[in-house]
Amino acid sequence: MALIVQKYGGTSVGDLERIANVARKVAATKDRGDDVVVVVSAMAGETDRLIGLAKKVSPLPNEREMDVLLSTGEQVTIALLAMTLESMGYKARSYCGWQIPLVTDPAYGAARITAIKKEAILEDVKNGHIIVVAGFQGVDDKGSITTLGRGGSDTSAVAVAAALNADLCEIFTDVDGVYTTDPNITSKACKIRKIAYEEMLEMASAGAKVLYIRAVEFAMRYRVPVVVRSSFSDNDGTLVTEESSDMEKESVRAVTCNTKEAKITISGVEDKPGIASRIFSSLADANIVVDMIIQNASADGKTDISFTLPESDLQKGLEICGKFKEQLEATQISGASDIAKVSIIGLGMRSHSGVAAKMFTALSKEGINIEMISTSEIKISCVINQKYAELAVRTLHDVFELEKSC
Repeated sequence: MALIVQKYGGTSVGDLERIANVARKVAATKDRGDDVVVVVSAMAGETDRLIGLAKKVSPLPNEREMDVLLSTGEQVTIALLAMTLESMGYKARSYCGWQIPLVTDPAYGAARITAIKKEAILEDVKNGHIIVVAGFQGVDDKGSITTLGRGGSDTSAVAVAAALNADLCEIFTDVDGVYTTDPNITSKACKIRKIAYEEMLEMASAGAKVLYIRAVEFAMRYRVPVVVRSSFSDNDGTLVTEESSDMEKESVRAVTCNTKEAKITISGVEDKPGIASRIFSSLADANIVVDMIIQNASADGKTDISFTLPESDLQKGLEICGKFKEQLEATQISGASDIAKVSIIGLGMRSHSGVAAKMFTALSKEGINIEMISTSEIKISCVINQKYAELAVRTLHDVFELEKSC
């Protein structure tokens, strides 16, 4: 007997028929003799509907009350799924985040998990219940409801699996695994059967939408085996697990593309200690995640600093930087949202030479100019003009022959 945590996203529980389909999958797992804890999202479209209601009341809703509102979406789903399982003859019990409790810090809208009290869940599992947990939500030390932000249900699922020491965490979604790139961009994309935590982490940070970065971080830290698979078929998925020697055979495993990036350039700032600290500390205080940073060589004591950030934070970032314009004696602060970040990822980069040269040459032959470059041990990312994003992905997928790696 194993303890399995299964997560179903909004599309998978989009209506009562799909909730019934999820119930049948959960029941099949239980019938195999395994214990099951299910983590679910709000029904597809429900979170957007709730956000729309809030915006009609106030253009800038109170963040605490916004979390109270948004958490109701998952509460509806867990109750409906538990009722459906009960109607099928199974014992089921639902849990909101505060009932577990899943404890977080008080950063409303983007809370981070600090602790999960597992005793109540384990007692119910011991008594034969299927547990249905509301993803995306938790509670802070003062008892206020919090939400985990983008990808919060994935994060909840992996965190619960880690806390319960589960044997496996299955992420059911509308795709049947992790692909070498987005199949909507090229028909040559193929499903990766097994991928290392580190590769998946880089893919998530570079824009792959199958698994969110915080979920992968939890899986990697606590060594939780994760399978990504479709809730609409019985096809094998992709196993996200620890690195093995065979994973380094290919220099590149995947190509990702993120078109939801923006760039801010601060021109003509003084090139002296403390300037970068002041800028990026202010951005961090506003919970803005900065990715690539480039500082040009100093000329006459002045330099330019460019950095990328989520497109949704562009205006906020420009406002923050604008407050420092006079203090920094900057000549100009500009922003651009017509960019994309294209990345290649693979453990094999550690032992294969010439990967960067091959990438840059391929983009050059297509007339694609590279504006910024960032590298890690197993990833190379380039910022390019957004209109060339799909061409870049197809070109790199072909050049590295990723269709042969699956």
